[in-house]
Amino acid sequence: MSPVTNAAIDDDLWSAVGDPTRRRMLDLLLASGSGTSTSLSEQLPVSRQAVAKHLAVLERVGLTRVTPSGRERLYHVDEAQLARAVAQLSAVGEAWDARLARIKRIAETIQRNKK
Repeated sequence: MSPVTNAAIDDDLWSAVGDPTRRRMLDLLLASGSGTSTSLSEQLPVSRQAVAKHLAVLERVGLTRVTPSGRERLYHVDEAQLARAVAQLSAVGEAWDARLARIKRIAETIQRNKK
C-alpha cells in the first residue's frame, strides 16, 4: 500500500475518536446496537448533557447515525464510516512501519560503518 498523504487523513474524524469517552461510547453502541444519550450516560462517568455533546461530535464526522425515538434520539454506529476510519488507521500504521524500517536500516548502516 502506498504511504498515506496528509490530505488522505480525515483530521476531524481522528479528533473525534481521539477522545477516550467517545471511543467508549462507540464501543457501547457497537455492543448494544444503539443507544440514547440517557442510556449511554448511565454507563459512563459523565452527565447526559456531556454525552449529548460527544454524540453530536460523532454524528458530525459521520461515525453515528441518529433516528428519533419518542422524546429521545436513538444513535447507531455507521459501520461504513467506522470501516473507513479503520482503513485510515491501518494505512497510517503501514506508513509508520515503513518509516521505522528505513530508520532502522540507516542506523544499522551507520553502526556497520563505525566498525
